[in-house]
Amino acid sequence: MADNTPRIAVIGSVNLDLFTYAETLPRPGETVTGATLTRHPGGKGANQAIAAKRLGAEVAFVGCLGNDAFADEALSLMRTEGVDLSVINTFSDVPTAVALIMVGADGENLITVASGANGAFSDDYVVVPHADAVLCQLEIPVDTVMVVAEQVRGRAASLFALNAAPALPVPDALLAATNLLIVNEHERAAYGSQLDGYRGLLATTYGVEGAVLSKGGVELARARPPKVDVVDTTGAGDAFSAALTVALARGDAPGHALEFAVTAGALACMGAGAQPSMPFCSDIAARMV
Repeated sequence: MADNTPRIAVIGSVNLDLFTYAETLPRPGETVTGATLTRHPGGKGANQAIAAKRLGAEVAFVGCLGNDAFADEALSLMRTEGVDLSVINTFSDVPTAVALIMVGADGENLITVASGANGAFSDDYVVVPHADAVLCQLEIPVDTVMVVAEQVRGRAASLFALNAAPALPVPDALLAATNLLIVNEHERAAYGSQLDGYRGLLATTYGVEGAVLSKGGVELARARPPKVDVVDTTGAGDAFSAALTVALARGDAPGHALEFAVTAGALACMGAGAQPSMPFCSDIAARMV
């Protein structure tokens, strides 16, 4: 590894996504036939781990799975990409998390998530690998994320990044321990005045309008994504979060880091599914010339 290769630890969710595609979505009590089924590894944590790895980082992932048939499949792409999976917790009595996603011909969808092992990821299973940056999300219990943040805070050289999604109630102490907070515009609105006193780096994304990076209410950078042919927006936020964390961990200036991140998020929209469509550094470099 080159000296400037950042080490990123992603601690969070991993699951298997089961997609059905049909002409119409069922109404309550209705059965729809003729659908097709696809399966993809998913979970915001796993998505971000793959994105960080493809963007040039050395990545370790920490998560929880069940001892069932879905576990290996949920890890398959991370394993193929070379993510360090040496700290994976396996439960004998809790299943691997599964997302059931029904998609209609018009793109509308219905989603049900069985949190399984992600929801059982308690602080007893927290291990924080040595890293330049640690990235979490809120698809595992908030109390567990708080324990991670506290452990990282004891390491002066580590950056703790939190993609506060989905928007959930979080204690002020978690925000105080967060160096980089990443939200979209809807999550920013949901947290409201709680973020008024936040003093770390705050990245807010606005879809096709781009993103803003600020600190203590002062704007540091603003960037717009390149225009792309959108196929599927799933995972765009995960690509952004991973890219911004990687760029800041390797010492990029705020403006360049934000441009790198919005470009990654845009390129992730060009393929179907979250993990398969995560871009590589070469893809981003070609768009930032």
